[in-house]
Amino acid sequence: MFTANNHARPRTQAALTGLPPRAGLGLKTGHFREVLGTQPDIGFFEVHAENYMVAGGPFHHFLGLVREQYPLSLHGVGLSIGAEGPLDVQHLQRLAELIDRYQPHSFSEHLAWSSHGPVFLNDLLPLAYDTPTLNRVCDHIDQVQNTLKRPMLLENPATYLAFQRSTIDEAQFISEVIRRTGCGLLLDVNNVYVSCINHQRDPLAYLDLLPLHAVGEIHLAGFAEDSDSLGDRLLIDDHGAPIDQAVWALYQQALQRTGPMATLIERDNQVPAFNVLLAEARQADELLLCAGGQS
Repeated sequence: MFTANNHARPRTQAALTGLPPRAGLGLKTGHFREVLGTQPDIGFFEVHAENYMVAGGPFHHFLGLVREQYPLSLHGVGLSIGAEGPLDVQHLQRLAELIDRYQPHSFSEHLAWSSHGPVFLNDLLPLAYDTPTLNRVCDHIDQVQNTLKRPMLLENPATYLAFQRSTIDEAQFISEVIRRTGCGLLLDVNNVYVSCINHQRDPLAYLDLLPLHAVGEIHLAGFAEDSDSLGDRLLIDDHGAPIDQAVWALYQQALQRTGPMATLIERDNQVPAFNVLLAEARQADELLLCAGGQS
């Protein structure tokens, strides 16, 4: 049984995930047959856990076939780790059953909340970083890891506002959660860039404040650009565009610090043809190869 405690030490990357240090892709239903028919040389596939929380059907049929050939990562979007109320025990149990069914190499969730009482909001909402929130998030992660009997990865958020009541820096908050619970970090490089531009921070300086020793997987994605009410640049983490060159550059900086790491190319909106996504995965693989040569 997985046992967490308030003095847990971060695990090594190898203990957090069995994913290969290669690029992977989000597995989209429209690409099922192409993946199975062409069997592309790809490191792994990742799916959103909530899309498979049913007993059967075509999604499970195809995912089972893909799982026979590729490592699998499950990414949760609905646990609401940061909610003020208790975790949804039924949701957590369905997640445990899904993990038991597919034995994924990795499971991750967001540092966010999406529920309030019986109401579920289809969004990943930001937290105030203070001691009560820290204690609650740690308790929730302990509950998840003890239920799943494995460590999880916690993803750094993309944010558009900050709370005046926050008393803890975001990177420090994430570091303390990892120290207390023994979970790992899912380093979303796009989220780092988006949040830092929105809050007028230095992305590289923020990256260096994160507990990079605990990274078990990296995410890369595209963003949309707008402006706020003051006319300042506003980036939106919409996963609907190619990865920006600034994010690729920050990813290279991250790899210099972490070494080669399983890297997911995310595209959830305006999903292009499979070969377009595969080209981005190839680009990530080239940078991973270079990072391996430097280590």
